[in-house]
Amino acid sequence: RTIIETLYASGLRVSELVSLNITDLNLEVGSVLVTGKGGRERLAPLGEECIGWLESYLEISRRRLLGKQEHLALFLNRNGGRLSDRGVRLIIDKCILKSPLEIDISPHWLRHTFATHLLEGGADLRSVQELLGHRCLSSTQVYTHVTNLRLRKIYHNTHPRA
Repeated sequence: RTIIETLYASGLRVSELVSLNITDLNLEVGSVLVTGKGGRERLAPLGEECIGWLESYLEISRRRLLGKQEHLALFLNRNGGRLSDRGVRLIIDKCILKSPLEIDISPHWLRHTFATHLLEGGADLRSVQELLGHRCLSSTQVYTHVTNLRLRKIYHNTHPRA
């Protein structure tokens, strides 16, 4: 649940998530320092719900996974080492199987949902670009397609002359 919350709350790529170190977290401020593509760093938001899950993970699950070892990685596998991209996918798949959802959710789907929800909530494209760590605005514009389709549907369903 902590992994899913973190991916959704911050819009991280799965490669960014698995490369996070415990020292990258700032739970007091509610952000995480992310090293993205090309080694570019950015701050990503976490949100209250995500912070709560991270605190619980750090206090209970991460300590259990570490055992007597020491590791800087934030997210650990069952052996106490750094979690891999594939490991994240397996964890998400396992969570979906336990839920009543009948959709396929991937780490990238959570990133896409993060961006779509921001745009639907009124965030400007430049802000979303910055939060996603995109170098080019054209990479971010892909997410406006879903928002435009939703707006068109709302227009056709509600406007008397649509």
